[in-house]
Amino acid sequence: MIPMPTPSDPALVRVRMDLAYDGTDYKGWATQPGLPTVQGALEDGLAMIIRRPVRTVVAGRTDAGVHARGQVVHFDLTEAEWNAVTRNPDEAGPASTLVRRLSGALSRERGALVVTGASLAPEGFDARFSALWRSYRYAISDSSETRDPLNRRSTYWHREPLDAELMDAEAKAVLGLHDFLTFCKPREGATTIRELQDFGFIRDGQSGLITAYLQADAFCHNMVRALVAAVVQVGEGRHPAGWVSERLEAMVRDSQTRLAPPHALVLEHVEYPDVDSDPRALAFRAAGTRARRTVV
Repeated sequence: MIPMPTPSDPALVRVRMDLAYDGTDYKGWATQPGLPTVQGALEDGLAMIIRRPVRTVVAGRTDAGVHARGQVVHFDLTEAEWNAVTRNPDEAGPASTLVRRLSGALSRERGALVVTGASLAPEGFDARFSALWRSYRYAISDSSETRDPLNRRSTYWHREPLDAELMDAEAKAVLGLHDFLTFCKPREGATTIRELQDFGFIRDGQSGLITAYLQADAFCHNMVRALVAAVVQVGEGRHPAGWVSERLEAMVRDSQTRLAPPHALVLEHVEYPDVDSDPRALAFRAAGTRARRTVV
């Protein structure tokens, strides 16, 4: 049970922070003792500025090696801590000052982790539970002509040619609200029901690269990489068209559930309700997301 605040407790403000990172050298988002992680690096930087441990809540945990362009976190500070971020009257407000000071504290990351923005969060905001959807992309090279050594840390070099049109049709066949148990690593007490809102593959006419794009209300552990790997197996001719839908309906995670390599995956964007049209939308969304979903 969460203790109720007392009149002597300091008032808290919630801060939203936007991040981008190259996940190559990190062991994923979540803090792990003795290992480099994105959360660990960020919270170390915040502790230097706020002068106490600051716990962050992330919109979507990323696996080891996975990148992000539009990650979102929140954390809570006292009003005094927020105002103290700006140390003299000549500085800008706390939000821009926090970005500048944290960028300095994160210089040890050599550009792998960048804070792209900070602001006081609207009432009811929760980086994880208030999100409407998240989107990812996954880049694939399936021929020597499309190999670019400068992009090798963010592109999957597949050995065999792929049928991008077949893969696109296979991906679109599993859109909608389903139990994605086949493509998820279940967490105790958590549901694997998700609404896959967009999933497709397209080959760029100039570069020749194939890009997968995915959007869902949320993704469970390993879901993106497992879905991409399944569709790739159809695209290379290992399984017939319709196999991914059959796997989805089977609802069984077994040796046929494979994972695409993590380094080609990028969290692109996290979308939240528009508080200008409804100031209560964030809190309502968070409450609804916390409720256990069922297929309808």
